[in-house]
Amino acid sequence: MLLDDKTILITGGTGSFGHCFTKYVLEHYKPKKIIIYSRDEFKQWMMANEFAQYKDKLRFFIGDVRDYERMKRAFEGVDYVIHAAALKQVPACEYNPNEAIKTNVNGAQNVIDAALNTGIKKVVALSTDKAVNPVNLYGGTKLVSDKLFIAANAYCGNKDLNFSIVRYGNVAGSRGSVIPFFQQLIDEGAKELPITDYRMTRFWISLTEGVELVIKALAEAKGGETFISRIPSFKVTDLAEAMAPGIKTIETGIRPGEKLHEVMVTSEDSMTTYEYDKHFIIYPQMFWQESKRPNPSGRKVEEGFYYSSGNNTQWLTVEQIRALLKTDLHA
Repeated sequence: MLLDDKTILITGGTGSFGHCFTKYVLEHYKPKKIIIYSRDEFKQWMMANEFAQYKDKLRFFIGDVRDYERMKRAFEGVDYVIHAAALKQVPACEYNPNEAIKTNVNGAQNVIDAALNTGIKKVVALSTDKAVNPVNLYGGTKLVSDKLFIAANAYCGNKDLNFSIVRYGNVAGSRGSVIPFFQQLIDEGAKELPITDYRMTRFWISLTEGVELVIKALAEAKGGETFISRIPSFKVTDLAEAMAPGIKTIETGIRPGEKLHEVMVTSEDSMTTYEYDKHFIIYPQMFWQESKRPNPSGRKVEEGFYYSSGNNTQWLTVEQIRALLKTDLHA
């Protein structure tokens, strides 16, 4: 199978995605080794205890994506790299722009250079809806990161190596997302929930679905593709009703750097976007070879196609959201 007897390294591996990816792979495959590469020794210690039964399969590397030499050492003998490390909090990136650039842009280039120089087979980088038509610095750095990973395929030469991207928005229940924020207020006995704009919508994707999309990219990518799940949307007002039926809400005004809707595919991207049963793939306009034509099972979207949580054809009802809160957040 795809990941059996393979060594996989996850940058930023102690985060929500890294935990879920590690658990999923250990339960569904027989990897040779999973390496958690991150800079927080306490989180690594916690994760090592959490996965103690798999200690023979796990390795922990203290390191920063800003440190090319350390990363190059960590990449030795690795087959696949999942790049999840990033500074992601919008306000923090706005107030610390140089730090965001060092991690999200320079760090991405370090991942690319280390992969090119150590015999890595595949690299999948995690992107975000905020990289699409960015309105904040975090989104801008991730747009540059995406472009770097796509362009990296032009430098592979005859190497058995390719780089691809997986893009999704806020993951249901992840740290910093709206669900734990609402839940904390509810647990504290709040009588109303703040919503920045009543028109706001978001996509619903679970951590497990995010992991499965990454594995699909590992299996299918030929280099330069951006994989995007076809997933349902929900209204934030409906989320509030699902979590606390009948609770009062108050509109507080949209925050700086915030969007009304999550956008995954722009109309400009429609020129090279193909639709599949459960996902879309944006193929690169540059750095593309005829030998890497789209899978024939796909269908090219119409010119001008625009995929947003606001114009989606799949919507979750309040009851469906309530059911998903029980399943996706406690899987």
